[in-house]
Amino acid sequence: MLRWCAIVLLVCTGAFGNPTPEMPAAYDTIIIGMGAAGCTAASTLSKAGKKVLALEAMDRIGGRVNTVPFGDGVVEVGAEWIHGTEQSRVYNLAIQNNVSVLPQDIDFEVYRSDGSIGDKKVLNELMTFSLSVIDDPPETPEPLGQFITRRLKDYMKEKYPALLADQDFIDNLLEFLDLVIDNYESSNSWNEVSTESKYTELGGYQHMSWHRHGYKTLFEILLNTYKNGPGYPNLDIKLKKEVTQIAWPQDPTQDVVVTCKDGSSYKAKNVIVTVSLGVLKERHSHLFSPALPQEKVTSIQKVSMGVVGKVIFIFENRWVAENVSSFAFLWRNEDRRALGPDEGWWPNIAATSSPMGNPAGLTLWTVGDMAKLVETLPEDVVKRKAMELIRRFMGKNRTIPEPIAMLRSSWYSNPYTRGSYSYDNLSTPQYPHARATLAEPLVDSSGAPRVLFAGEATDNTHFSTVHGATDTGFREANRLLTKAKL
Repeated sequence: MLRWCAIVLLVCTGAFGNPTPEMPAAYDTIIIGMGAAGCTAASTLSKAGKKVLALEAMDRIGGRVNTVPFGDGVVEVGAEWIHGTEQSRVYNLAIQNNVSVLPQDIDFEVYRSDGSIGDKKVLNELMTFSLSVIDDPPETPEPLGQFITRRLKDYMKEKYPALLADQDFIDNLLEFLDLVIDNYESSNSWNEVSTESKYTELGGYQHMSWHRHGYKTLFEILLNTYKNGPGYPNLDIKLKKEVTQIAWPQDPTQDVVVTCKDGSSYKAKNVIVTVSLGVLKERHSHLFSPALPQEKVTSIQKVSMGVVGKVIFIFENRWVAENVSSFAFLWRNEDRRALGPDEGWWPNIAATSSPMGNPAGLTLWTVGDMAKLVETLPEDVVKRKAMELIRRFMGKNRTIPEPIAMLRSSWYSNPYTRGSYSYDNLSTPQYPHARATLAEPLVDSSGAPRVLFAGEATDNTHFSTVHGATDTGFREANRLLTKAKL
């Protein structure tokens, strides 16, 4: 799993289509949101000759993918990797366009909170085992953390009985593994995640990096602007267009009407809504007219949306080993108890990584409620305290320089995302069809789809990933194209 990946590209509307005055007034389809799902839907429909309008609330495309030029390279503030290389729309697009993507090793070097070096071999073995048992769930669903803990202790009883007897090590190992799972799932706790899940990994390497190309390249390929491509003349993209209402008719002769915060409105035969689950949770009650059916509202309420956050530093030069890209932080109970009140979010940062798009960078990962907190702290506080944390773990036998710049994510406080990605919670066994229900279109009296839904949360097996999001955009575009042929 570990499914984060990302893009920024500040763009003007004309970069992706002809200027607005030359576009027709009526559209076949309006797409709301230009992340991975929206861009895939727009690309698919445009290639088929449809007249498409894309409305994006932010001032850039990419959604929860955000490549930012930073220092002498790029960093990913959102999604980081392509997860799997087999039957992956994202990986295939890269290869078909001769874009190199590189595997990133995520085996951890281990540091303790007293500055000592931990046992890399043992920690990575126990982490690999813990992740592997997810594929062998119990017959009766239970909290994932509870299940992993039980299986891990049985394993350690046979192989590492002395470590199992070390309560300090066990406490902090379980805290670390909890945070690893939370980074995979975007959960606040591994005991909020159900062992029952339809999530399926694609085959092949799970951490393929766009490195210096940046994840933004995927969107350039999708929108036909890669290597100065001309875009699609029948695709009109409008940025900074926050949608406030989608009025969908029961009468087959009427159009869907989409109204924006700036007072503008647009008509089309149908609309594909690709906003995040977090946005749907916050806005569904006043976004749709008529209101959504109760079963779809229930699905929106029951599927969870989590937060994965990043604090990214750039240094003048790389100071970590060239052959290592991931670092684990393992606390000792004594050091944890001694933390001050302004350091309460420190233990939530279990790991750091070196972004392949900028070797002089270092990314600190945080999740859940603590990720939300870090978004709200003053920037100078985050920078100072995060560097204190890095020096505490990694600076015992070396001098760590001051960073020359810092970026941090704000996926929860961003009103157009309200989180990072969805996960299967403890309600999943009671609502096994929630994602499928979320994906069902709203139809008019003739049965024609008028409001369609795409985005990672609507994919039954590949939710939380960029490839899952692109698959849903393709799915909904083809729903319309197939319907048009009937």
